[in-house]
Amino acid sequence: MKSSFILLLCLFGLSSCQNLTSKNQAMESSPQTPPEVIMTNKEKVGSFIAAVNQADANTVTELVHPDYIQHNPFIPSGRDQFIGLFPVLEEYGTQATTHRMLQDGNYVVMHNLWTGATPFGAEQMVSFDLLRIDDDGLIAEHWDALMPLSAPNASSRTLLDGPTEVTDLDKTEENKAKVVELYDQLINGKAEELGKVLPEYFAADYHQHNPNAADGIVGLAGALQNGDLVFTFEQQHLVIGEGNFVLSISAGTHREQPAVFYDLLRFEEGLIVEHWDVIQDIPTENLANTNTMFGF
Repeated sequence: MKSSFILLLCLFGLSSCQNLTSKNQAMESSPQTPPEVIMTNKEKVGSFIAAVNQADANTVTELVHPDYIQHNPFIPSGRDQFIGLFPVLEEYGTQATTHRMLQDGNYVVMHNLWTGATPFGAEQMVSFDLLRIDDDGLIAEHWDALMPLSAPNASSRTLLDGPTEVTDLDKTEENKAKVVELYDQLINGKAEELGKVLPEYFAADYHQHNPNAADGIVGLAGALQNGDLVFTFEQQHLVIGEGNFVLSISAGTHREQPAVFYDLLRFEEGLIVEHWDVIQDIPTENLANTNTMFGF
């Protein structure tokens, strides 16, 4: 009896080993499903701009909604219509280099330098490009403003140089609220009181990248007094922020022409320490869509 029991144990053990071996072999031979790669909104936008640089229609088709809404006044809406521009971009060698990228919910902002940008108005153009990601994870809407790259200003700063690192994520909402307050003062306050308002929001020696003004509150005041800066803000449409960077998008006038203002502000310890901007006149002729440059 004992011998029979031992024999049964051996047979059972052999069978179990064989079954285990068979299962392992089956697992090794069957293809494994790779884990799904989930891209952040910033990564999607980075892939999108890389695809545009490469005229990669397949990647754009994967990332962009078919009914892509376009707010650039000279580009028609629709994903396929956008892809249809690729031959022109290839002809001119148009390329974008992203210097800064911010994410705020479903919005992603890029601060770009476009080279070979003659179709946009000049060989080198600086832009802010704003993209909205929909609930399905597709790029669904685009706004922008562009201006030609200019020479360094009186403080030797360009439209693009300076810090790029996003920090102080816990200060995002506080910094955004500060920008809303500032523009409420600029829109509704009196021009003669501007000098009193600015020290509440700007560091005295803040860095200025606008081509027509120098560093600091004194530099801004001088540009306003000399007529180098002639503008009014009429409505702040959208404020987007991530940490120490906040972007304000406003409507107003620039040299008495209707204009859109994209102002990027960098904060340190509750004060604005750096400012970049792009100002574009709002066109009224030869429009490719009726979506306006706003409509957020």
